Amino acid sequence: MSVSLGLNRNLAIACAVAVALIVALVVTLTGHDDDATGSTGGTGGTPGTTTRTPSRALDVIESSTAAQSATGVSQRFFTSARSVVVVARHDRAAQRRGIAEATTRGVPVLISDASVPREVERLGATTVLTSGRVRAVPGVRTRPVPEKPATSPATERSSDAIVLTRSRSANAVAVATARIAGATVLQVPDADPRRSASVAKTLRSRPDSPVVALGRPFARNLAYTVQVVRRDVRQPAGGFLALPGKRYTAMYGHPGAPQLGVLGEQGVSDSVKRVERLARKYRRLGKGTVVPTFEIIATIASGGPGKDKNYSTETPVSKLEPLVDAAAKHGIYVILDLQPGRTDFLTQAKRYRSLLERPNVGLALDPEWRLKPGQKHLRQIGSVKVAEINRTADWLAALTRRRTLPQKLFVLHQFSTSMIADRSKLDTGHAELATVLHVDGSGPQGAKQGTWATLRRDAPDVAGWGWKNFIDEDEPMLTAQQTWDRVRPRPDLITYQ
Repeated sequence: MSVSLGLNRNLAIACAVAVALIVALVVTLTGHDDDATGSTGGTGGTPGTTTRTPSRALDVIESSTAAQSATGVSQRFFTSARSVVVVARHDRAAQRRGIAEATTRGVPVLISDASVPREVERLGATTVLTSGRVRAVPGVRTRPVPEKPATSPATERSSDAIVLTRSRSANAVAVATARIAGATVLQVPDADPRRSASVAKTLRSRPDSPVVALGRPFARNLAYTVQVVRRDVRQPAGGFLALPGKRYTAMYGHPGAPQLGVLGEQGVSDSVKRVERLARKYRRLGKGTVVPTFEIIATIASGGPGKDKNYSTETPVSKLEPLVDAAAKHGIYVILDLQPGRTDFLTQAKRYRSLLERPNVGLALDPEWRLKPGQKHLRQIGSVKVAEINRTADWLAALTRRRTLPQKLFVLHQFSTSMIADRSKLDTGHAELATVLHVDGSGPQGAKQGTWATLRRDAPDVAGWGWKNFIDEDEPMLTAQQTWDRVRPRPDLITYQ
């Protein structure tokens, strides 16, 4: 009996050794080891690999390369990983193989650059699997990704986080790591979630999900645009954006002052009816949303200095409120126009803060009436430095952002190149503002078209363009049909004075 037991014990040991040798041989041939399957800690995955939910509610990885994006995603979603896949920077085939292997293993995938050794060390990885020609990582076991990826998929992870990228293909490696960690990835080509109905819907349906965005273009405006989308802050005429997608048809002037424009030729109720008739003319000409608009002169250039010596008469807010209130009631947009004389645009804009805090009120700056010290109106064409415009835009954008208002029209009147100094430096990057260059010269149509072409040449990247029809001064004034047919590109803001 004892001899039989001894033989059985020896047979069992021999079998165990044989199995171990076979396993070792399989590992050697396939390149897979015991960290290919299973889960431990975090939200599941491979042994020694743990993930986390990003700690910040809103985070931008200010990367300029795909490699930086990939490392940034790894840093935010993974706390440890026994193995890491590293792929060649410009080899798409190698990246696809590496992504497939990393997805099966449930581990991060990085693009070979100078940051990889530090990230491998942070993760505590003991093995680096490479795909394509990559830099070696000192002190870590390195071997190539096998021709055939692992066949046992890692435990699926789930994360509440949302990752935004301008391009899934350009950021394929970072996107893969985010998905391996269980995040939802959304493509936002222009870095503005307001411009995609599907992206906006996802963000709105998950108001508490942390958001991580890939790339510097997201850095400036993401907090505002995500907030607007999640709170469903829409334009009075619909949609999240003032432009593009809308055409504004405006009556210009000052209440009770017919000499200053058509808006002052009748009372409030008749002004509402008149601007609605104007909008209907343009609705018949083409598709798209046409928004009836009042452009109200809030501060009026004056021939005398006045008590404050600034050659500008500031209308009290209380006098403008009846027209602004009626506009809000009837779906009419309002633009407050400033003619500041010897003061500055920002000082005057702040006077009308209570009106600009309304969702249907934008702002226009009229440099023709911006005087330098010693100048007087009608003796020269006024002008303004672009720095003053930018300061005013900064203030209006900040007000819009703090109050979580929809994007506002920010209109700059111009009919001469000298009216805005250093125009090329105009800041058009505020997501809170849709900047419009409004060409408002009067006279023969040939001259007006020439001005239009001149001011469009080498112009900043603005959201839209404006055209003004002068009822008495144009020779002749274009009809709505003629404006539609002859002005190219079609203006986004058409004003009547």
